[in-house]
Amino acid sequence: MALSLGDMDCAELRAQAQQWIADDSDPATQAELRALLAQPDLASTDLPDRFAGSLEFGTAGLRGVLGAGPNRMNRAVVARATWGLAQEVLASIPHAQERGVIVGGDARRMSREFSEDVAAILAQAGLTVLLFPAPVPTPLVGFAVKRLGAAAGVVITASHNPPEYNGYKIYWENAAQIVPPVDSRIAGAIGRAPPACAIARPSLDPLRAGGRVRRPPADLERSYLAELRNLGVHPSAGDRRLSIVYTPMHGVGDVLAREALREGGFASVTSVPEQQKPDGAFPTVAFPNPEEPGAMDLAFALAKKIGAELVLANDPDADRLAVAAAQSGDYRQLTGNEVGVLLGHYLLTERPVLAGARRGRAILVSIVSSPQLGRIATDLGIYYEETLTGFKWIANRAIELEQQGYEFVFGYEEALGYCVGSVVRDKDGISAALLAAEVAAVLRSRGLTLFDQLDAISRRWGVAASAQVNVKRKGASGMASICAMMSALRASPPSQVDDDKVAAVADYEARIRTDVHSGRTSTLSLPESNVLAYELASGGRIIARPSGTEPKAKFYFDVLEPVREKEPVSQARERAAARLGRLKDAFQGIVSRLQV
Repeated sequence: MALSLGDMDCAELRAQAQQWIADDSDPATQAELRALLAQPDLASTDLPDRFAGSLEFGTAGLRGVLGAGPNRMNRAVVARATWGLAQEVLASIPHAQERGVIVGGDARRMSREFSEDVAAILAQAGLTVLLFPAPVPTPLVGFAVKRLGAAAGVVITASHNPPEYNGYKIYWENAAQIVPPVDSRIAGAIGRAPPACAIARPSLDPLRAGGRVRRPPADLERSYLAELRNLGVHPSAGDRRLSIVYTPMHGVGDVLAREALREGGFASVTSVPEQQKPDGAFPTVAFPNPEEPGAMDLAFALAKKIGAELVLANDPDADRLAVAAAQSGDYRQLTGNEVGVLLGHYLLTERPVLAGARRGRAILVSIVSSPQLGRIATDLGIYYEETLTGFKWIANRAIELEQQGYEFVFGYEEALGYCVGSVVRDKDGISAALLAAEVAAVLRSRGLTLFDQLDAISRRWGVAASAQVNVKRKGASGMASICAMMSALRASPPSQVDDDKVAAVADYEARIRTDVHSGRTSTLSLPESNVLAYELASGGRIIARPSGTEPKAKFYFDVLEPVREKEPVSQARERAAARLGRLKDAFQGIVSRLQV
């Protein structure tokens, strides 16, 4: 009797796995599948999930757990993706062969093998490849695409995901991540790719000897650091004697981040020794994301030991930044929204408009980030706009605004991603670290802390409190469950959450905003996306969306609490936190009652 595996019976699964083995050219993943096929009970293995579908381009390109099969990250998936990328680059980008493709990767497991495979396949297709010889921060690859005018760039990284993950991110000729329709064209080309075993991956040595695979220019890092210095608002002001603890979270940011800080005048920077060197196993953290509980414990311990005022952390590929500061004998980590508001406010209030900006300055924030920076920008007469989640949207929109005569000053999303100016067309944790240190130094010279500045901002524009709740599932069935949850919310939107009435519903998939009271609808300008936003009568907001890289639903909550005249800001914060807690509990109750 055939073993029941949902929609896929045992014989079908076995046939797919055997076909994958035949098409694969990597002995390691071939052996991995053979071992699984040898198990007496295929239902007890993860084979059904490995063959439940194929990895698709999402918010961050390809990303998944390492392993054999189409729903995993492996050399076969990378080969077919690169073959498809080569077809699209050659077909649509002028002078692509000469302009070349930048290829780099972080220090995760398989990053080097994937990077070299990408370089070999692209070079075989006729493209010049500039391959970084060692692990590098993601922002440096993005910078290289822009600086060198490359046709495209590929970064092998899974950013802050757990150690079993890796990924594949593409920059286009504008040095920003790919957006529609480019991503769908590449996906279509991948669908036409031959089996991985039929894609030529020649040795790199003859390709290097023939000049088709080269190293990036030797002065690239120096050029990057020089441009970071130019981002400073007060490049030599402030008390830069402050003591800083830095951690790259076992990633690749340490050398460049510390050099950027040193050249910025910050001489007292100490790296967390246990996390200083790249290590794809991430041995001291359960999850190499500075937002995760416990990830910053070693940094805080070192900061207490040496009496540091500021703690800075990059994620493993150094495109995100976490900030913490001394407070009442301990250290408090700022939220991504608090850092975004601090950096954005500093740039808008301290830095003059560039002479060439005909239409003034512009700020961009993702829709799931706190709306507080938007209130600040609007009050100061600065152009403000929200984009879909993902820095690909922020960066591409920034380019459009610059073409219209704006100076793009800053963009951020609440998940610790910040883009200062246009040095890198993506989030950059190194430039953000340098600016955060400058803000702390300038405030310190004025007798203020980061928390004092947050209080001053809140007193003028209100206390903005934000929270995120994640609902996680597992595997392909988990992704289906998350999709069903979104469909149920879309079909039966709540009319009230706690004691707060829903004033409007914005459905970004239908691209329609509906005013609940009047029933009037308006068209949303952003591209189609599976996102629902509930605007509350109090001025608060709830946003629901699925993750772009894993089976998880994300719910975002924002409230604004005005600070009454002469009252301590702390009291307004307490009210905001209480209201935020009630909203979270009430909405989670609504979701739990959905029949999914």
